[in-house]
Amino acid sequence: MLMRKVPVFVPASPWGLRLPQKFLFLLFLSGLVTLCFGALFLLPNSSRLKRLFLAPRTQQPGLEVVAEVAGHPLAREQESPPNPAPAAPAPGEDDPGSQANTHRRKGWLRRTHPTWPREEATAARSSGIAAPRPQEESIPFSFDFNAFQSRLRHPVLGTRAEESNEPQSLIRTQREKIKEMMQFAWQSYKRYAMGKNELRPLTKDGYEGNMFGGLSGATVIDSLDTLYLMELKEEFQEAKAWVEESFHLNVVFRVKAIKLGEKLLPAFNTPTGIPKGVVNFKSGSNRSWGWAVAGSSSILAEFGSLHLEFLHLTELSGNQVFAEKVRNIRKVLRKIDKPFGLYPNFLSPVSGNWMQHHVSVGGLGDSFYEYLIKSWLMSAKTDMEAKDMYYEALEAIETHLLNVSPGGLTYIAEWRGGILDHKMGHLACFAGGMIALGAADAKEEKKAHYRELAAQITKTCHESYARSDTKLGPEAFWFNSGREAVATQLSESYYILRPEVVESYMYLWRQTRDPIYREWGWEVVMALEKYCRTEAGFSGIQDVYNSIPNHDNKQQTFFLAETLKYLYLLFSEDDTLSLEDWVFNTEAHPLPVNHSDSSSRAGGQL
Repeated sequence: MLMRKVPVFVPASPWGLRLPQKFLFLLFLSGLVTLCFGALFLLPNSSRLKRLFLAPRTQQPGLEVVAEVAGHPLAREQESPPNPAPAAPAPGEDDPGSQANTHRRKGWLRRTHPTWPREEATAARSSGIAAPRPQEESIPFSFDFNAFQSRLRHPVLGTRAEESNEPQSLIRTQREKIKEMMQFAWQSYKRYAMGKNELRPLTKDGYEGNMFGGLSGATVIDSLDTLYLMELKEEFQEAKAWVEESFHLNVVFRVKAIKLGEKLLPAFNTPTGIPKGVVNFKSGSNRSWGWAVAGSSSILAEFGSLHLEFLHLTELSGNQVFAEKVRNIRKVLRKIDKPFGLYPNFLSPVSGNWMQHHVSVGGLGDSFYEYLIKSWLMSAKTDMEAKDMYYEALEAIETHLLNVSPGGLTYIAEWRGGILDHKMGHLACFAGGMIALGAADAKEEKKAHYRELAAQITKTCHESYARSDTKLGPEAFWFNSGREAVATQLSESYYILRPEVVESYMYLWRQTRDPIYREWGWEVVMALEKYCRTEAGFSGIQDVYNSIPNHDNKQQTFFLAETLKYLYLLFSEDDTLSLEDWVFNTEAHPLPVNHSDSSSRAGGQL
């Protein structure tokens, strides 16, 4: 989920953070991705599917929804859950509509129309959505399991242990250790903070936090796909049961996400179509963050990180408005003049002009670049616009931001109107993995170059870990005054269980098979165990250069969603959540590659 974008410590300025606030929508929608992903695995048992997608028999009271984005309250409303929809049949069960629906577009879900409360119609009309018919009180739901299965090229969990040629080896032992860490993190959360957003392991209680926008249970939602991936079946059932019984979006997750997406559409009501960062769900009004260039700007990593999820909403709903909104963002960005081909972090949604020439591949900019290459991959390599924009942006980054230190370390600096800050944030360390992921589709003469560039950037991020006393990396590290890959002040020396470095290790391992990435990954596992593991969970530390850890008392939700997931995948077979079938969104939740049935090989078995 989006929580790794939110600051834990209060810095002097927000610019070193990877997106301090993102649309609250992404918090819910990442949950949707996780929940729908889990639902796929339950499909062979239709009773399980019903329990996941239908409301409990005793309806929960109306949910008080915070109409805000990431912790800035604007308005509240009482929302009652819609009527439950019928579950899809399990494979092998008769589907009375199967023959009649063979003509529809290939995909997973039958097109349906969401129900709306009456008071939402006005805001909806102004956002380009047709208002619902009054008689639409329930939403039919159908899932074409066979179509989905035929599109997979590998089993979701990879080669099963009993089918594998992998010997009883160190790798399997290491993987089991990471699984034990996940189990410990989950059980600690369950014991002391179940239903809260995050665990505070030192005080052994839970934490809600205004950054979660009134949502509770963020760790549960963020953990679901990791628990399933690691085959922690009992823990997965515990998490699923909590979702069924206590999570307020537990009624027809697909419909809830569509409804929430519709409520967010007023954010796009600007002269340019670039959404503002805050939308009032009740009134449909919108505004920009007050700190974003005096409240006048939208943020690149916000409006640039909606593409995967909004396209998936169109896939789920059949409503093209979601895809149209993000395609318009692309249109604006393609037309606007870019300084030296670079994308600054702040754009006026009114004038369509850049508001500051601050460029960062870390905080405020990062996931925009990530989503360009991932849009290309999720489209089964048909989204040529995304591909072109990605390689153009990468060329500009390499020309104007890329540096090599006197000690030979390659890093991506930040750019402020032509002046470079020779630092790199932990959040920018995802770039090694991103560049490796895109290397295969580069021009032939560039492929080897990008693979080497990805390796060198990832090596630099490893050095930021290796040069600390704890072997964990700081929030930001500099290259100046004869010091390289180290933080220069205490306010940048903390480590909050972030995933970006091990994310790059995982991608580089899958691309190169170089054992160094598993070695480096295991170093992280050992450091986490030594310095971050407490009696009641894992905690960040406030100074990576102090071998006596001062814990920050937070087990971040992204630690379970991303850090442990990427570590587990690093020590798994490549067909486990194969990159041929799945694209990870910016919070490491998998979205399916849109293979056509004709392009797929024999479907993998779930």
